Amino acid sequence: MKNIVKIFTVIIALLGTQSLHAQKVYATKTGQLFFNASGGIEKIAAVNNQVDSKFVDATGQIIFGVLIKGFKFENQLMEDHFNENYMESTQFPKADFKGYIKNIKEIDFSKDGKFPITIEGNLTIHGVAQKVNTSGTIEIVQGKPTIMGEFSVKIKDYGIKGLYIGEKIANEAKIKVNCKYQN
Repeated sequence: MKNIVKIFTVIIALLGTQSLHAQKVYATKTGQLFFNASGGIEKIAAVNNQVDSKFVDATGQIIFGVLIKGFKFENQLMEDHFNENYMESTQFPKADFKGYIKNIKEIDFSKDGKFPITIEGNLTIHGVAQKVNTSGTIEIVQGKPTIMGEFSVKIKDYGIKGLYIGEKIANEAKIKVNCKYQN
């Protein structure tokens, strides 16, 4: 009987330890992604308010997914050209990022504050994947994280072609991410 009690105690202790190391998955379907490829004369900027993203606090694994047709421009004609002539969104409907927050262990999710983060992974746009390394910030407010960051991509690196790239359209697009997560 004493052996059964000891075994039961060990099992309860192990289960308690496991729950202390349980990982949380944070998610959003309403993240924001701002895109700016303004060149010489024209303002070429859009926002997508339907960014789908998840990350795991224990491993730092993070994913972002966005429908290309979800980008909204001030000018409908520009939005049409973006989807039809440049992004070919019927053929390439999504862009995604899969990677890791490299310094996730430095983030204290139990404490409010802003923490610098480094993210590495693969960004796929227009069917072309490229390695991306960037930095950003994770802000914790009442246990809920928000990830913010900015980076640039070379448009031609993703196989995007068009007459005005380098003239009316910048060679590099500036991307700004703002995702508020729930757990």
